[in-house]
Amino acid sequence: MKNAEQSLSALRPDISRMAKRIQAARGQIEADLVLKGGKVVHLFSGNIQEIDIAVYDNIIIGLGNTYKAKNEVKIRDKWVIPGLIDAHIHIESSMLIPSALAAALLVHGTTAIVSDPHEIANVMGLEGVRFMLENSRHIPFDTFFMAPSCVPATHLETAGAELNAADLAPLKNEPFVLGLAEMMNFPAILAGDPGVLEKIARFRESNLDGHCPMLSGRDLQAYLTTGISSDHEASTPEEALEKVRSGMMLMIREGTSAKNLESLLPVVNEQNVHRFCLVSDDLHAEDIQERGHLDFVIRKCISLGLDPLTAVRLATLNPASHFGLKNRGAIAPGYLADMVVLDDLEHFQVNSVYKNGQLVAREGKLIDFPSREKPASAKRSFRMAPFSKDSLKIRHRNGKARIIEWVPGQIITRMCLERVPSADGWVEGDTESDLLKLCVVERHRDTGTVGVGLIRGFGLKRGALISSVAHDSHNIIAVGVTDEEIALGVKTLGEMGGGLAAVRGDEVLARVPLEVAGLMSKKPIHELVKELKSVKEAARELGCRIPDPFMALSFLALPVIPELKVTDKGLVDVNKFEIVPLFEQG
Repeated sequence: MKNAEQSLSALRPDISRMAKRIQAARGQIEADLVLKGGKVVHLFSGNIQEIDIAVYDNIIIGLGNTYKAKNEVKIRDKWVIPGLIDAHIHIESSMLIPSALAAALLVHGTTAIVSDPHEIANVMGLEGVRFMLENSRHIPFDTFFMAPSCVPATHLETAGAELNAADLAPLKNEPFVLGLAEMMNFPAILAGDPGVLEKIARFRESNLDGHCPMLSGRDLQAYLTTGISSDHEASTPEEALEKVRSGMMLMIREGTSAKNLESLLPVVNEQNVHRFCLVSDDLHAEDIQERGHLDFVIRKCISLGLDPLTAVRLATLNPASHFGLKNRGAIAPGYLADMVVLDDLEHFQVNSVYKNGQLVAREGKLIDFPSREKPASAKRSFRMAPFSKDSLKIRHRNGKARIIEWVPGQIITRMCLERVPSADGWVEGDTESDLLKLCVVERHRDTGTVGVGLIRGFGLKRGALISSVAHDSHNIIAVGVTDEEIALGVKTLGEMGGGLAAVRGDEVLARVPLEVAGLMSKKPIHELVKELKSVKEAARELGCRIPDPFMALSFLALPVIPELKVTDKGLVDVNKFEIVPLFEQG
């Protein structure tokens, strides 16, 4: 009896709050906020209704035209939709810490994201994940996380940490951790790797995100028997349809480097619309500032012929339903008062944003966003062995060399075989044929390992580009014309503790310090973007023809995306999932 009384005592605050909400919903007490005269987008019924929205205690308590409130806001001739939800984004790829990214996204109508922190986890392990959780607390924005499943992503690279199933288990108790993040190592799943399967088993009662580019047929079906339920890597309509038919939530990606919207949107129809959502995956700070976030993607959906209500659903109700966020994703009684007021639904111009019933943004400007002048710190993450240009030498062999070909607008690469130039028995780059050296330098464990390959597609005529953002292990990656220039860039990043740099000859043209794990800046978006523009302009001066060369560079060390990549351990044939020599044998 005593335990029952204690249990009831703990419930009394909730019971009291519900009673007050009921009174407000019935009009017996004033609401906190009423948005008056707006055109509400009803996602459950698929129609639009001009009606008032009443909010009490952070919750939408009713829709109707008789509510009274302390704060009444007239929004006639405007539309109201739920706060936007990005179902899959890597915060680190914005190069902003979580609180700074939240501030940048709110003005675009995004009120929640689901993030996989495996970038910082690959550098700093659980300490990095805890940093992300702590920095995203106590702000008017919901940052949900998935426990990083692949740290390291594969055995083909050197990461700064290793997280096994037991290491991840404590994250299950975190209220803002929704499940297990994208399982990229699908070859290990198909091989029945016990360590990988244990991670899935520990999170089997929660959400299991997938990552299986080009997986099809029996292998796809085998992958899905584990309970994995989503994928964001489809790039063709045929691949998307097969995955939807197989029961997956198909996340249509429109990020900075990978853009799949135009290809996949025709697959969406009235019968299957509930199986799709819109995601960013990896989105650069400059793109956020200049084009927006999910608001931009929805505008693009509408311009491509998608019904506006359907487009909104793909970024609200669908992701909320998929992740079990039962009180988000709609304008309805009992739902969180996360609301976006639009000047125009067709052109999708954000007028104002409410989070938990509080006005947080109006006409592109934040209102009363809490200051994070002293964000939680993350330790310096560089332990790099001395590096010299001699590490970049490749002995020339007879036969054809494996060359990485960059694919515009995608994160996949192609492998081609051809003869390459040499000098005094060593492999040389060739700017005339756009053949450059690409290297990855280990920076976590002082091993001194360096992987070197050749790439076509960057267009550099001189100089080098260097970054400590290199998915997923985030060693230093560099592309350049001469070994001396690459070596200068690597040394520069070591001294900065991570970041981006462009060099020419013996001069550092531009740099962007990323002091948090070599991945993120503590600066607000407008300051970071200014630095990023400077380093990208330097890249253009060097002849680079890729619009966002550092984002493209960051994916060239990712050995789970076909076809050919390079890590600190060497050249990786992703289709074979093994290290291969530069030159064909035999």
